[in-house]
Amino acid sequence: MATPEENGSLFPIFILTMMALFVVPYTIVRLSRSVTRKARTIHCQCSVCSRSGKYKRSILKRISNFSTCSNLTILLLWVIMVILVYYIKHTSREIQPFEPFSILGLEPGVSDSEIKKAYRKLSILYHPDKNPDPEAHKYFVEFISKAYQALTDPISRENYEKYGHPDGRQGLEMGIALPKFLLNFDGASGGILLLGIVGVCILLPLIIAVIYLSRSAKYTGNYVMHQTLSTYFYFMKPSLAPSKVMDVFIKAAEYVEMPIRRSDTEPLQKLFVAVRSELNLDLKNIKTEQAKFWKQHPALVKMELLVQAQLTRESASLSSSLFSDFKRMLELAPRLLEELVKIAVLPRTPLGHGWLRPAIGVVDLSQSIVQAVPLSARKAGGGNSEGIAAFLQLPHFSETVFKKIARKKVRTFQDLRDMAIQERHELLIHAAGFSDAEAHDTEIVLEMMPSITLEVACETEGEEGIQEGDLVTMYAWINLSRRNGLIGALPHSPYYPFHKEENFWLLLADPVSNEVWVSQKVNFMDEAAAIAAASKAIQETKEALGASVRDVSSAVIKAIEKVKSGSRLVMGKFQAPAEGTYNLCSYCLCDAWIGCDTKTNLKIKVLKRSRTGTRGHAVEEGSVVEDGIEEEEAEEEEGYDDYESEYSDDEDDEKEQNNKAVNGVLNEKGHTTSESSGSDEE
Repeated sequence: MATPEENGSLFPIFILTMMALFVVPYTIVRLSRSVTRKARTIHCQCSVCSRSGKYKRSILKRISNFSTCSNLTILLLWVIMVILVYYIKHTSREIQPFEPFSILGLEPGVSDSEIKKAYRKLSILYHPDKNPDPEAHKYFVEFISKAYQALTDPISRENYEKYGHPDGRQGLEMGIALPKFLLNFDGASGGILLLGIVGVCILLPLIIAVIYLSRSAKYTGNYVMHQTLSTYFYFMKPSLAPSKVMDVFIKAAEYVEMPIRRSDTEPLQKLFVAVRSELNLDLKNIKTEQAKFWKQHPALVKMELLVQAQLTRESASLSSSLFSDFKRMLELAPRLLEELVKIAVLPRTPLGHGWLRPAIGVVDLSQSIVQAVPLSARKAGGGNSEGIAAFLQLPHFSETVFKKIARKKVRTFQDLRDMAIQERHELLIHAAGFSDAEAHDTEIVLEMMPSITLEVACETEGEEGIQEGDLVTMYAWINLSRRNGLIGALPHSPYYPFHKEENFWLLLADPVSNEVWVSQKVNFMDEAAAIAAASKAIQETKEALGASVRDVSSAVIKAIEKVKSGSRLVMGKFQAPAEGTYNLCSYCLCDAWIGCDTKTNLKIKVLKRSRTGTRGHAVEEGSVVEDGIEEEEAEEEEGYDDYESEYSDDEDDEKEQNNKAVNGVLNEKGHTTSESSGSDEE
């Protein structure tokens, strides 16, 4: 067994080895990713976005981007490793082989007299009688005496020639890589060792488990509080108008828990005057409506005014404390709105259908928050059935600019997008009064905007036609294109202070019955994941139909090429309803851009269930299983959303009931439980 000193010297080596096993490979992976990362710019280059400073890479911003938790941790570990290497190099002693001639300062093959002469000379220097130094005594006994014995004593010389040491075969020394003070089990060191074992093996895992369980009990995987989901589920209605989505959105527990300060009262009152026209107040009874508004819970009042400050671009007048709450509200908004969409399309019917109208309203609110456009701008008026919200997201555009170009017969946003570049440039210069730089900014944003087309088909795998009760598979290709050639990009959003990726919601729905049959979120940023998902789906589908290996490989290659060109495959399953013809619509809604949503009409004919017939017949190679399915082009004048009626005042306003329920959330009395939500469902 090695000595405690030798064991202590092994501990830094052990720590260095364990750290290097993790740090070195992780650093190599991070560096390789940073080198191979594409340097192509995917954010908007207009002057408005540049002035916002959101994408400006200053020195401080680069330092802050580098100063992430993982980067700082890796840097700290490398510093510790360098310190350990320096310590080991200067404290560990190199193990030298036993060389008696070198110890005595002789050359191999000398005579016995010269050996004795060298031994006497060293004895004068290191013998205990001549030199009282303990180190000299140790060196004399362990090295000089053994070297002289190995060269003069026959037995010792034989051991040296056989085993390399005068004492014969040397046993293998083993040590424990622990600090020296932990190996001395006397006194306090034993208690320290015991506390260390208890702390590392028992207390540390227990603390980590408690923290994890407490956090997981409060938050979902998307970092949204469970209490928020319960509240959203309780207030979600099938007929929830887009103008009322705001009332549900601001009831999130994350928003309700934000601090209420007395110093915020006066700034909020000034903000109320600035955004009063957007609060859906009855102007005939304005005093009563104002009193009713301020009687709401203070957290709801604060959040609604802060959201309206974003929609009306009035955030510059906020105080410093309110502005910090304002930024926190915007930071949480995307994930809360995503969960709100999921709750809207949550299966509510026996066939597992969700609700279409509230889902569209939530996406509309998300678009308005990202683009900082008021909800009232979506109302039809002035000869425009779509409103002017899509125009207001463009740089330098206002209601006055829209009125100017409307005189030139540009009434819809699609009319502006379909114009030739030169024609549009002349329109903005002469009719709208833009400068060349302002017109160029508008052109940059229009080049960034995505154009979406849908290819949707529904079929029953391995069967001809669709009969009631069948498990139907929807295959939808979402094709995205931009005039600037990008596929994945960040939207133009100069008034939204955080990076926001584009997300698209594909909804297969029946607008007549207000039911969503299939829903899925799609993102165009991760091409590798999209290729893997599309390849797996196509391969499994073709193999289930009994296709050959060659056909499967060909179909997978075509799918990969399609994904690389800017398409994403979405598959969903639903149970066929009762016999009849269903006029469905497939919606593709973007949560960041206004005016980029698209829809495709799809007619599905469901046959009556029969025991005999064509069930189970194989499909011939090259045929398309689309019996009973007719796909039609979507017409612009057809639209499910009637914004004039949706944004009008609803008669079923339940403000008082909402306040009571939110107060219940604040007081944590459990009013927003599954029982209350069950009693609220129609």
